Amino acid sequence: MQDKKRNVFSSYMMRYELLHVIGNPYVHIFGVGLPVMLALLITRVAVSELPGEQWVPMVTTSIYLGMSALIPMAVLLMGYAVSYAQELSKGIPERLQLFGMKKSVLFCHRALVQGLFLLAAFAVFFTSGCLFSELQPPTLRGLAAYILCMLAFSMICLALAHGIACICRNFGKTYCVSMIVYFAFMILGGMMGIQYQDLPKWAQAVAKLLPVTYINKDFYKVWTGEAYHYMPMLQSFFFFGAVSGILLFLALRRPKKW
Repeated sequence: MQDKKRNVFSSYMMRYELLHVIGNPYVHIFGVGLPVMLALLITRVAVSELPGEQWVPMVTTSIYLGMSALIPMAVLLMGYAVSYAQELSKGIPERLQLFGMKKSVLFCHRALVQGLFLLAAFAVFFTSGCLFSELQPPTLRGLAAYILCMLAFSMICLALAHGIACICRNFGKTYCVSMIVYFAFMILGGMMGIQYQDLPKWAQAVAKLLPVTYINKDFYKVWTGEAYHYMPMLQSFFFFGAVSGILLFLALRRPKKW
């Protein structure tokens, strides 16, 4: 009975994963500090160039919604991938299996803890926005759509991060690949000062496949409940979710060949 419980839920593993996440400096620097700092700085610069104060809530809200995508990207693509790669290089998952913990169960513990940390990071991010910037309140439908989209995007990032870590299996390679993916998302998603319409045609074709492009470009309409054609955004979620899901499936089912 004890072994059966261990394969379902373990408070010790939850505590271990939580301490592991809290002790990871990458998630605090890139997942909490950087999004807040960038959002505050960019909004200050953008607001100072506006012709009238009536545009301040719209511009501020658009920037904050776009920058919020940095949180799952940094916490999962950077923090989780690098941390798990270090565990793989030291053989920690294999040791935990000796105590009866299945890899799928371990992944569920990690996913739950990562979700709790993401919730706290989003709370800090939007609290700072409400305190220091003029954020426009969402409609009920817009808030629900935003939560569902960010939840789906976080799950995609988690699956992608786990797959990258299992392929690279060490800190250096995982850090390099994660940084490339992280900055590619930022550049193609329009977070580095280059708007989608200013990208080359081939880059626009790639950007259309990334959910972060629509989060940064169109989420103000979703947030405020304006009429919006969801199909292109949903297609990007399905496509990139399928790619990340395949990597996760291979990581969980065929680890010995990697």
